[in-house]
Amino acid sequence: MRKKSLPSLRPGHHSELVLPEASIKAIAMPRKKLKDPEELLSHNVIIRVTETMFKKLEQLKQKSYSPSVAEVCRKLLGNQKIKLYEQDVSMNPVMEELAGIRRELKAIGVNINQVTRKFNGAKDENKRSYYALQTADMYRKIDGKVDRLLAVVSKLAKKWLQE
Repeated sequence: MRKKSLPSLRPGHHSELVLPEASIKAIAMPRKKLKDPEELLSHNVIIRVTETMFKKLEQLKQKSYSPSVAEVCRKLLGNQKIKLYEQDVSMNPVMEELAGIRRELKAIGVNINQVTRKFNGAKDENKRSYYALQTADMYRKIDGKVDRLLAVVSKLAKKWLQE
């Protein structure tokens, strides 16, 4: 076994860490080999660009969610498509409202499932009637949420499907 000294929190005190040989090998594991050697990036191309050009490349990197400027440059050199993602901040309130409606509908659905389980397990006719009335009330709540959902979706359709 290899021993490796680690600094201690106390001044003048050393502690030893004993690592098994297998764990040392796992730490220094080489990267996976590519199946196609043509895909291996083996040549460096070093170029200089102006500050303006670099800022444009940075913007492309951010809008395309690419991991690096080098990746953007490789795509540009290879005439590959770069997908740019635009975020419409005016949609944030609408998306938050849709997410809220979705959350509420999901909660109501969970409640309906729980009441239905109680309904099916109840032997007493009065309890079954009570659970049926509860379920009907929850479905009325769903009607209101669906109406609100349809109103929001129709506004979206008017905005995005303009001719």
